[in-house]
Amino acid sequence: MFFRRERPKTPTFQERLENLKRQGFTVAQAAGGAYRVSRGNCAIDLAQRDGDLHIGERAGILVGNEIARLVDGGYQKLFRTATGKVKPALAEDLKALHDFEEDVKEGLGQTTLYNEALGTVSTFYLYDRVKDRDRGVPKRAWEQ
Repeated sequence: MFFRRERPKTPTFQERLENLKRQGFTVAQAAGGAYRVSRGNCAIDLAQRDGDLHIGERAGILVGNEIARLVDGGYQKLFRTATGKVKPALAEDLKALHDFEEDVKEGLGQTTLYNEALGTVSTFYLYDRVKDRDRGVPKRAWEQ
């Protein structure tokens, strides 16, 4: 007797979006052919490129119509939009964002990495002590 393994089926982009809708996410078409997936105050933009799923940037918190990304300033975490609006990150925001990212990955059928499963991952890291470190020796306080 021969046992054949079933070939893994790769869901299409639309099937993935339908799966997210079934899991309670709100999926709305945004500008440029992208789709905004949201639940509560968390959101992420998904796009279709070459028939496959493409995630533009990490998930974030909705501030107005924009998605604010998590920034780690070294002394405090905060959310910042592309237009510069800033909102301090509260513990409940970080918990909601972490749960949202986990649920979206599960709904899309993606693998969760160990380091991402430990907690919320910031989009940007802006520490004062490493400012301009990629441009050689930074200017000292007395040189400015």
